[in-house]
Amino acid sequence: MKYLAFATIIMALAGANPGQAAAETITSSYTSTAPKACRMIGKPNEEDGSTTRVCPGKSGLVVLINEGDLREVVSVGRSHQAAAREPAAQAWFGPFSSTGDTIEWRAAGSKPYAIIQRWQIADNSEQDKRGGPVSRAMLAVTRLPPGEVCHVAYIDVAANPDANELARQAADDFARDFKCGADTVKTVGQSGRTTALTKR
Repeated sequence: MKYLAFATIIMALAGANPGQAAAETITSSYTSTAPKACRMIGKPNEEDGSTTRVCPGKSGLVVLINEGDLREVVSVGRSHQAAAREPAAQAWFGPFSSTGDTIEWRAAGSKPYAIIQRWQIADNSEQDKRGGPVSRAMLAVTRLPPGEVCHVAYIDVAANPDANELARQAADDFARDFKCGADTVKTVGQSGRTTALTKR
């Protein structure tokens, strides 16, 4: 009887492991935030020329991008109204900034928990060939619902040859337990000029 009971427990555990492993299978998928893939919300603001667009995301989520005064903010929610209420909708940088057209979604099974997006941050301390500020690249990791949407980590692309892998690791390790407003956004990998520019 003891042997049978022990064998039953082993079989139950063996049967549970594949399901648990499958539930935690981490994947990446991608969506576009290029203007042609999104729809504009309203008309450009007459006073400052700011624009807002909403782009399709994953698992019923949408991506909200607001651009004004040559700075962008990016947020995520079940609707563009919900996304506009998230902390990420106020996460702007002091220097001029813009985002790339591709978002990487990190998901456990079918449930996304973080996005990774490339940002370009203007560095006014150095000029490019056209006389404008040099643009420096950074990856930002943003946590997703359930819970608030906010930046979790920044990775300086120039300072870290493995920036993409560092961003994925940060998303996997920090995003789900990160507490917006209480936890400090992490600089992951080597600090560089770009991550220094994000501090305001």
